Amino acid sequence: MATERWSSRLGFLLATVGAAVGLGNIWRFSAVVGTNGGGAYLVPYLLAAFVCAVPLLVLELSVGRALRTDVVSAFASVKRRYAAFGWLVVAGVLLVLSYYLVLTGWVLGFAVSWTAGSGTAFAAFTSGWQPVAYFVLATALTGGIVSLGVRGGIERMATVVMPVVFFVLVALAVYAVTLSGWNEAASFLFTPDLSVLGDPALWSAAFGQVFFSLSVGQGIMLTYGSYVDEGTDLRRSALLITVADIAAAVVAGLVIFPIVFSFGLQPTLGTELAFTTLPTAFAAMPFGRVVAVAFFGLLFFAALSSAVSLLEVGVAAATNSTRLDRRTATVALTAGVFLLGVPSALSYSPLDFAVAGTPVLDLVDESVGTYALPVSAILVAAVFAWRADLPAVRADLGPFLALVKYLTPTLLVLVTAAKALGVARPAWRLLVARSRDHPLLALGVALTALAAVAAVAYTRGTRDRR
Repeated sequence: MATERWSSRLGFLLATVGAAVGLGNIWRFSAVVGTNGGGAYLVPYLLAAFVCAVPLLVLELSVGRALRTDVVSAFASVKRRYAAFGWLVVAGVLLVLSYYLVLTGWVLGFAVSWTAGSGTAFAAFTSGWQPVAYFVLATALTGGIVSLGVRGGIERMATVVMPVVFFVLVALAVYAVTLSGWNEAASFLFTPDLSVLGDPALWSAAFGQVFFSLSVGQGIMLTYGSYVDEGTDLRRSALLITVADIAAAVVAGLVIFPIVFSFGLQPTLGTELAFTTLPTAFAAMPFGRVVAVAFFGLLFFAALSSAVSLLEVGVAAATNSTRLDRRTATVALTAGVFLLGVPSALSYSPLDFAVAGTPVLDLVDESVGTYALPVSAILVAAVFAWRADLPAVRADLGPFLALVKYLTPTLLVLVTAAKALGVARPAWRLLVARSRDHPLLALGVALTALAAVAAVAYTRGTRDRR
């Protein structure tokens, strides 16, 4: 049972917003908007957020508060054999974290480079061992924060970092208004071409982005919900978290797209913008160094807060399922995540570590990163909306109950199927423009299943020894 609690409702909101607002908002949102028709994308995006993601967000928070435990024990409380589903969710989260920390390290490296005045480019950055060094640093920072506990580490970080993130976002947006491409950017972002709404790829990209961005279905909100007090209105909290998440994404678009149009760049370049194209624009624009430091600093803080939430899912499960204390569990899991992430870190380094010509980071992203989240979200909705008998959860959901039981799982299955069948355009490509013949799903599933089986075996062994 979870014994730690948030010190205040504000601390809870800032921590959950920090879990939601990450690279998915500031970087990935603009990339997906740029490759999916600009303003037209906002229609399915907003619909997905408020009709599907919010109910699932309330479900996770409510289950966490009702059971006061981690994601593995929560599944096991419904039926003992469902603990395997919980470990599957944890394994997927930790695998995602292993390469997410590589990206966090890249962002940190660029922030340091621009602060020092060198303004490195991606090709120069990956020609040496800096990506690996910054990956180590990002991993150590994440583990250090989680080891300090809910109040002393996670909440304290969120109360400092999240106000800074939003302040810098707004400041950059105000600066972007002065650029020549601001009107064109605003038109691109807010003027929908309704004729493209019949494209299933657009809807799939929007729904995938919403679930990725809000961190629902990963056990994060369930874990954070176990630390919240009884008097908190979870429906209201979920709406506030969603509004803050969407606001961060839209404001980030109003920062990135004016730069794109002012310097004649292509909004359809996707995720290449952050590390290849935008640095070129920063070097040419007035106050470019200041803007670059603010932009990459903002990205780093947002990425760090999300990385912390991902690691907390595993740490909470480990401390509740074994005799390990928080610090020991954090050290063990941080070391494990680091080892899992080393191949991804080496794939953009002088070693160019790859499998069949595909960088390992891209391979893990295309498999685990693409499918782990929707699969775990389907498990959460199926077990806790259909199989669990939790009156408090039904009361918290209220009118959302029907949505989370029927609509959300159905749409998650459709989105996942669309990705598997190649209907959806890939939105999360890391500096690789070429298409793939297949998503290499089998490797990601095998790695996740292996980690889940190992975790279940370890937990059962520990219980038997008790």
